[in-house]
Amino acid sequence: MLNINFNLKPTDLVTKLNTFWQLSAEKILSIEQRYDVEQGSPVFTVNGHYTSRGWTEWTQGFQYGSAILQYDATDDEQFLRLGRQNTIKYMAPHVSHIGVHDHGFNNISTYGNLLRLMHEGRIPFDEHEKNYYELALKISGAVQASRWTPLKNGGYICSFNGPHSLFVDTIRSCRSLVVSHLLGFVLQAENDVRINLLGRALAHIKTTANFSVYYGTGRDAYDRRGRVAHESIFNTRDGAYRCPNAQQGFSGYSTWTRGLAWAMLGFPEELEALEKIDDAELEAFGGRGAIEDYMLKAAQATCDFYIENTPTDGIPYWDTGAPHLIDLGDYLDRRSDPFNEYEPVDSSAAAIGAQGLLRLGRYLDKRGDHEPGQRYWQAGLTVLDSLLDEPYLSVDSSHQGLILHSIYHRPNGWDNIPAGYSIPCGESSMWGDYHARELALCVQRILADKEYYTFYGCVA
Repeated sequence: MLNINFNLKPTDLVTKLNTFWQLSAEKILSIEQRYDVEQGSPVFTVNGHYTSRGWTEWTQGFQYGSAILQYDATDDEQFLRLGRQNTIKYMAPHVSHIGVHDHGFNNISTYGNLLRLMHEGRIPFDEHEKNYYELALKISGAVQASRWTPLKNGGYICSFNGPHSLFVDTIRSCRSLVVSHLLGFVLQAENDVRINLLGRALAHIKTTANFSVYYGTGRDAYDRRGRVAHESIFNTRDGAYRCPNAQQGFSGYSTWTRGLAWAMLGFPEELEALEKIDDAELEAFGGRGAIEDYMLKAAQATCDFYIENTPTDGIPYWDTGAPHLIDLGDYLDRRSDPFNEYEPVDSSAAAIGAQGLLRLGRYLDKRGDHEPGQRYWQAGLTVLDSLLDEPYLSVDSSHQGLILHSIYHRPNGWDNIPAGYSIPCGESSMWGDYHARELALCVQRILADKEYYTFYGCVA
């Protein structure tokens, strides 16, 4: 179980954060100088060098978004140039990509961050450039919303597996719909029917809360509060829910920890976004109270499950039901061990989940729920503290990854197993590195008394 350090303060992390951003700069420049873009998007490292892995092009926005975050954190303008130029040069196909559920990853991380910096006065205001970013974000949200499977009471953005498939990951792509809506956009369908993007986002979030997250109510024999199914399967003829499934986890009845982390982060940041939307607009979708209730219920359940099912330092193993965890003995009562013989950890789940813990903690504290808010906030800081240190922080200048011991697809055997080891370890992922930067930036902006970092900061 995560051993929450209640004495840790953001100011205690200043030295570690400075080292983190110095290393981050080296890694970004190494990839920019040495990676062949003709291979496709960089996905994960093999023996310390980023490589591609064909599945879908969901990581390119993290590559260029990382440069933008680096500029945000350090004011080093070479990274702004990298992020801006590469966004303009390479990201347009992601805006109109109808085949994926990843718009909130690719496009909010690039166009969204650039527009946010412009509104903050961090980059010069240019009307044409602003309109360009806004147009990309408007279209991205509408294209994502068009990937829709209706249910009797709602619906969901379907995964790249097809209309029957809901991925828990996709809650983070609801950001695209919300931003597009806040920019005044709609999705237009046959006969010029205007589809409300906020409505679709909220419907997807509610479906995810209802079916992807478990609450200990006996839905199946393995129902534990906060457990998350990576994939939920529906009958597209009648809209009936059929079963949980796993694409990258061990099974539909265990919890793939990166899927858990997506939920931990997705629900709190959407709760935060509700502050930008007035009560009257939310009435059509059940009202603010009901919407906040189901989001908060899912956020707290998943964050509690993470705290209870993660080693003391806050870095989880890749799946809570991984078959050889039993061989590790009392693994939840000690620090994680990325070099063990049996099951890999997944540091990228920690980088994603820690931000969710921080956001949930801050949200509850603002509501006056100070005790649980403080618990989640301190849990997030504790995980960040672990990530900012070895063996997770990559201090080797020859290694292009920033956060070590990330896992992509353990069941498919895609992850590199170094010579002399029996499990994958020592490698990084583009999403793990990006979310570590996003996590560090959240805390650093608080330390610098800057505006709180949100995905909807790109909307004036």
